[in-house]
Amino acid sequence: MNPHLLGILCATTFAAAFAQPAPAQTHTALARALSFHASFDTGLDADFSRGEKTAYIRTKTGLVPAALNDELTLAPGAGRFGGALHFPKKGNTRPLFKDGGTLGYNSQSWSATVSVWLRLDPEKDLEPGYCDPVQIVGDDGKKGFIFLEWSKDETPRFFRFAIRPLQNIWDPQNVGWGALPFEQRPMVQVARAPFSRDAWTHAVFTLDKINDKSTKPTGRLWLNGKLQGAIENWDLTFAWAPDAANLVLGAAYVGHLDDLAVFDRALTAAEVQQLMALKNGIRDLRP
Repeated sequence: MNPHLLGILCATTFAAAFAQPAPAQTHTALARALSFHASFDTGLDADFSRGEKTAYIRTKTGLVPAALNDELTLAPGAGRFGGALHFPKKGNTRPLFKDGGTLGYNSQSWSATVSVWLRLDPEKDLEPGYCDPVQIVGDDGKKGFIFLEWSKDETPRFFRFAIRPLQNIWDPQNVGWGALPFEQRPMVQVARAPFSRDAWTHAVFTLDKINDKSTKPTGRLWLNGKLQGAIENWDLTFAWAPDAANLVLGAAYVGHLDDLAVFDRALTAAEVQQLMALKNGIRDLRP
């Protein structure tokens, strides 16, 4: 081989080796970015949070601490790591966690990542209608709404990740979410997502620079470490009140949910891979 060409190849290989962070560096970066973790090993409240740890439910009189009932139970030893949440039937019990530094929502440039493990057979376990295992909501759904969703009517059901900004942006004719053609919705849609009663599925979605007018905001969905698609080339402007964001679980969901985590930025593909590979889940990132 030409010595000059060999030198170029060696230099390129050497540079590439340093372009990707080592696993230890990625681990440290993940630990620094972690803003919330709920293992559901012994209760509903979070194990770690930059804000409140308390899990709440919304009532007619306001938020009250969440409690277990026949719609929401703990499943000791049945989780991906330790215990898990179990929603045995469709109900109205939807535990939520306040932002307060957990999600980091702001009106200028908001980035975050949500990671969760799910176990269910959508075709056998879910009841008719939309199902959202994870939502991020504010003070008004017309001002912004983020969710993981199983579709309402299709067989088999689609699995989706959606970032809905101000309603006049995504629905200028006010026809409604279900009436819009799939390709006109700000979402990632997966026709046959890898969910099962027999195995846990790792779902991760990222939010990158939402509300930032100086760049192009994006959102991405990974399932079991594989990128499913991106929400891009949209105006992703929200108008929530600064302190109104909440992380909500189990809207019409029937199945198990475990090891919920939030990070304060959009994780990279390599970080999502390492996140999925953690031997003991998110607790490996905590002190």
